[in-house]
Amino acid sequence: MDIKGKTVLITGGAVRIGHGISLAFAEAGANIIIHCLNSEGKADELMKEMGPRGLKKIVCDLAMPSAASDIFNEAGHVDILVNNASTFKLVPLADETQGDFSRQMTVNFDAPLELMKEFKRRSKKGCIVNILDQRIVKTDFIGGSYSLSKKALKDATISAAAQWGPDIRINAIAPGPVFPPAGMENSTMEKTLKTLPLKRPVSIKDLTSACIFLAENESVTGQILFIDCGQHLI
Repeated sequence: MDIKGKTVLITGGAVRIGHGISLAFAEAGANIIIHCLNSEGKADELMKEMGPRGLKKIVCDLAMPSAASDIFNEAGHVDILVNNASTFKLVPLADETQGDFSRQMTVNFDAPLELMKEFKRRSKKGCIVNILDQRIVKTDFIGGSYSLSKKALKDATISAAAQWGPDIRINAIAPGPVFPPAGMENSTMEKTLKTLPLKRPVSIKDLTSACIFLAENESVTGQILFIDCGQHLI
């Protein structure tokens, strides 16, 4: 797919990884729709930075049952969907409240799946890139519902890829450490990096180039790319 002139909807597209993905697609000539919730100011700044490539900003809580239809009603036609938004709280399952469990599963799995289905109904043709986590290959003792939600989205990615061809391709990226999670000290991340085979954080450029590759390569579907400096190996 030639992404020049295509419309890309990126959930959580104003900050952190989403910010980098939005800029990368804009620099490649795509037109960008940013979804956000608590980052309207950052989204406005990014829209200005992207200039004419920034089409619109959509503010929506992905925990709302109507989120997927509301977002697509406002977005209009979309060629590429990037499910990037997520909520992140590491709590062992036994200690997790029902409210925390429900919100993480809703935002990290239910909403992306509904957005995928809405994309299929409305766009008919195009591609989807889901942002997962390298935790999907591990028995995670502290990840709780966060890890479960990403594992479920991985399975949905593969299942949809097998069923929705030839017109829609679905792939995913499983990142490793890019930025310290909110609330985590840099020293904690530095300790993690020392355990990785490549001994460094994932660069935004490496992550965004993988997104561009999955959007452009029309022979790839149902793939999970680990962009994690080898973290899934340990």
